[in-house]
Amino acid sequence: MNRLDRLTAILIHLQTKRVIRAQELADRFGISLRTVYRDVRSLEEAGVPIGAEAGVGYFLTDYNLPPVMFTNAEASALLLGGKLIEKWTDQSVRTEFESALYKIKSVLKRPDQEHLDSLEAHINVAKPLYPTTEGEGSLNKIQHAIAQQHVLDLQYHSNYNNAETQRRVEPVGLYHYRMNWHLIAFCQIRQDYRDFRVDRIRQLTDTAERFSRREHLSLQEYLDRVGKQDLPIMEATIVFKKLATRFMHEQKYAYGFQHEEDLGDLVRIHFQTPYPEGLARWLIMYGNQAKVEQPNSLKVMIRTLVDELHTHYTT
Repeated sequence: MNRLDRLTAILIHLQTKRVIRAQELADRFGISLRTVYRDVRSLEEAGVPIGAEAGVGYFLTDYNLPPVMFTNAEASALLLGGKLIEKWTDQSVRTEFESALYKIKSVLKRPDQEHLDSLEAHINVAKPLYPTTEGEGSLNKIQHAIAQQHVLDLQYHSNYNNAETQRRVEPVGLYHYRMNWHLIAFCQIRQDYRDFRVDRIRQLTDTAERFSRREHLSLQEYLDRVGKQDLPIMEATIVFKKLATRFMHEQKYAYGFQHEEDLGDLVRIHFQTPYPEGLARWLIMYGNQAKVEQPNSLKVMIRTLVDELHTHYTT
């Protein structure tokens, strides 16, 4: 990116928030803090009213750019994002994004509009393997509550005991994993953080009662804490026939893949996992294409599971 384009991009970025830290600009554009200071000074000399507060950041004072045009690549990226939103969010988000995309298309140059029209039919995203009931506007309501720091009342279906519970929660953030959206929130009843699958929320009410975000972990802090749970880790070494490894793809990462060694017709793969039974059940799928080298406890676990299957199908 040349300097003129970067100055324009910095000006656009300054309009996205009330206050922008210099480090945020440096990270966004891959430049040093010294370069940020120099670029901001250049914008000020050009007449852009930029305010600054030591230790806080930069902000614009009574200044707005005219409507910004999108590049062909930016418009294509939005189209791609729309395809993902169509399949992986609820109706409330899909409707709002579709409306926003029409507005974006309306300001594009005619060649860029034609580019999107020709591209649209050639991009698609598969539906989730497991259909969910996310369709009552929960995602939009949750996003609003997160931004406004509003307490939510939930009627939640706990799958493990097939029971309905009432929860009063202070939302921390939304997180998508294992093919579902999850609301991470501080539960006032349990007095701890909880993970609620959005498709299991039967009813959701925004109480409009405010809570203090400063008293809670951020979403990233919560995820870091969960990732560091003190669970015992099993280290395992399994030798696979090389032909079998062609069908693993990303699955091996879900079972703690660390690294592998090429042994010619064989591949030795090292795993670390806090869920050995899950690894054992996955390895059974490979039959004689995989052999556990260590630990012995994993071998015993697989033999026990195979014996259970044998008994199940011979009685």
